[in-house]
Amino acid sequence: MAISRHLSPFATLNAVFFSLVCSFVQAEETQEVFNEQQAITEVRERWILNLFFENDLFSRTDQQYTNGVRASWVSPDIDSFIDDESLPLWMRQANRLLTPLDPVARGSNEEVSRRVVFSLGQKMYTPDDRERTSIDPDDRPYAGWLYAGLGYHTRTLNRLNSFEVNLGMVGPASLAQEFQDQIHDIRGIDRFNGWDNQLHNEPGIQLVYEHKNRVFQSRLSNTIQQDLILHGGGSLGNVATFLNTGAQYRIGRNLPADFGTSALRPGGDNSVPAHSKGKHTDNWGVHGFISLDGRWVLRDIFLDGNTFRSSHSVDRRSLVGNVSIGIAATFDRWKLSYANIWRSKQFESQKSTHSYGSLAVSYSL
Repeated sequence: MAISRHLSPFATLNAVFFSLVCSFVQAEETQEVFNEQQAITEVRERWILNLFFENDLFSRTDQQYTNGVRASWVSPDIDSFIDDESLPLWMRQANRLLTPLDPVARGSNEEVSRRVVFSLGQKMYTPDDRERTSIDPDDRPYAGWLYAGLGYHTRTLNRLNSFEVNLGMVGPASLAQEFQDQIHDIRGIDRFNGWDNQLHNEPGIQLVYEHKNRVFQSRLSNTIQQDLILHGGGSLGNVATFLNTGAQYRIGRNLPADFGTSALRPGGDNSVPAHSKGKHTDNWGVHGFISLDGRWVLRDIFLDGNTFRSSHSVDRRSLVGNVSIGIAATFDRWKLSYANIWRSKQFESQKSTHSYGSLAVSYSL
């Protein structure tokens, strides 16, 4: 009964979402592949720079998951994670441990693209009451996460496999307090007073896998297309352990041949560049999207507290859902997107659901 109560809003949204998708599918007599057959090789030779910024000030709040930033660099297409001489020797040797995660493309005629992703990021979490200096046992701990990541993306025309390794620090070493204090001082916002109670310093590791599959795409007119991308995966480590699944529906002008626009989540990098068969006859597009993501959470250090030391913690909920609605625009080598994300309650004593905004900019160098 408790699980049903927690998920009922998301179950309703899922039903509405997939009903809308099915109506589009039934309206189409053919599923025409759009713009994928026009060759472009130059996309494969470029680095991609991505900047992500998430903050709940977009929703006029300052609490819970309150800020996230990330910069990532996506390599040009490589022949192999192990033998490509464009990669440093140390990386090729390390990659030998990850060869099972580089799957062979389905179908003998499918073209395979491989990219390496380097990233740096930070996330911060605060309780609701900024004035309180003591621990609030009914609210989440103060916490920060500063990390560096190395990712491997293998894709075909309609499938993407992502594997990421994130290493970093939770606690004062994350510099979350210093970063938040500086931003609040610049903007003239009162500081949070309880950072002395944040989680203790702890090295963090996160192994993340996600698979995306474009299961439907069609053309509605010469320039308007739609598609549906399913995803599933999980995370393992002392920072977060979970399984997740969901979908994204997109509709708009000149949809990019990528795998959608995702919130800043492990494995959800929206920076994976378009396939080499994705050049439009004109170089701009705009589309809207709606995404659903559900998680079965087994560990969340930002709620469960430190792994090896006693610290502040709350009673975590095992089932968590996200809904996001947004818009994205592409022009030449640029992609700009904004989404608003609504997240269900993550712990038992949480007063309400949470929402925040997610802004992402991508550029092909």
